[in-house]
Amino acid sequence: MPRFPDALNGQVAHEFGASQQYVAIAVYYDSETLPALASHFYRQAVEERNHAMMLVQYLLDADERVAIPGVEAPRTDFSDAVAPVALALEQERRVTEQIVELAALARAENDLVGEQFLHWFLQEQREEVSSMSDLLKIVERASASNLLLVEDYLARTQIGDGGEATAAPAAAGGAL
Repeated sequence: MPRFPDALNGQVAHEFGASQQYVAIAVYYDSETLPALASHFYRQAVEERNHAMMLVQYLLDADERVAIPGVEAPRTDFSDAVAPVALALEQERRVTEQIVELAALARAENDLVGEQFLHWFLQEQREEVSSMSDLLKIVERASASNLLLVEDYLARTQIGDGGEATAAPAAAGGAL
């Protein structure tokens, strides 16, 4: 009995959970009157939602059962402006590990179509970890002097989210 479809359903939960966590981070920055950081994380939330819907579309296309799961409540309390980005980087690293495990499971079950589908996600995660790592370094440096420097930086420089690549899998219901 293949475990890969069930594991993909589990990843749908992780992606929706990541989306909710990014909304919570965005709300924190909004409450701190840091609109560029808030906007960045609102976009990240939509991107993670789209990733979940790409997995849903794959399951639909493969005629597999789709389970839309509930998710844990996100963390909403942060000690300072650095903590949310540190949490986001930790989350991206964890999601990368999850995608790697999914690809390994697909390979072990000789599901070459499933493994190929995940290649886009592996590339996406490499970019996400890199861009969040960069943002963390910038926020750490700026928090020592003036967080508004991060706002200025984000206004001038696009960090991550270069938009969905044309090779991105289809999202159920369409990407937002």
